[in-house]
Amino acid sequence: MDFRLKVFFTVANRLSFTKAATELFITQPAISKHIQELEEQYKIKLFERNGSKISLTNAGEVLLKHTKNIFEVYREIDFDMSALINQQKGLLRLGASTTISQYIIPPLLARFHQKLQDIKVNLLNGNTEQIEKALLNKEIEIGIVEGQSKNQSIKYTEFLKDELVLVCNSSNPLVNKEQVTLEDLKDLRFVTREQGSGTLEVIEHALKPFGINLSQLKIEMQLGSPESIKSYLMNSDCVAFISIHAIEKELKNNELIILDIDNFVIERFFYIITLQGKVDALSELFIKNISSYYNLKL
Repeated sequence: MDFRLKVFFTVANRLSFTKAATELFITQPAISKHIQELEEQYKIKLFERNGSKISLTNAGEVLLKHTKNIFEVYREIDFDMSALINQQKGLLRLGASTTISQYIIPPLLARFHQKLQDIKVNLLNGNTEQIEKALLNKEIEIGIVEGQSKNQSIKYTEFLKDELVLVCNSSNPLVNKEQVTLEDLKDLRFVTREQGSGTLEVIEHALKPFGINLSQLKIEMQLGSPESIKSYLMNSDCVAFISIHAIEKELKNNELIILDIDNFVIERFFYIITLQGKVDALSELFIKNISSYYNLKL
């Protein structure tokens, strides 16, 4: 695989030379050199530079499309070759916390089943605390969770980046407010996830450096899933922190609106969790597939 294409793909998705350098563990000048070499090779600009911001040119869009196709072929090769040398029959017990099981995992499971129809997958749904407990009790082989409680018996592997955004329904008066401050949060009415939820844990951790505790927020309701939170928001003037992955449809339909908070962003990773030690062949095959599948979608 041409590493320059990987560099281009990363820059094109992040639209940042700095972020691409951090992700690929190389220097920013090295990133610039690889992009320059590609532009010289194709004799056309791939990015427009406007100060610190960059955007894809038409040529860049074309190359990105082809690069995705190339990486798809490599991904298929890796998956098919792994499938040939690993166990292709059996039962895989998988656990996923609520946001992941509803919005992230379904397309992957469909693809996995198409490739390996003799493997049965059982999916356990619960909050992060419940999934970690199921793993420790050996009720599942693999978990994918939203929080990271750092249990010493569990190996945590970064899987997919996520952002929690503050949202309300499109008729909420807050929509007309240019920006929400951290102090404003104390005056808003919140809907949150239940105790034990990874999302709630991440929100609590993000607010702590700013001297804000969950106990200071006006929590009107605690609900057990993103779907129930979204439905509640549609019928109230409450706000909620929710995964960007969970609200794509509502944003597109202008049913929910993101409220920008001044100098405040909540980013997190979803984690693949396994017990410390050697992972069985079937689990290893699944993890390899899930990682390659979503790395291309970042």
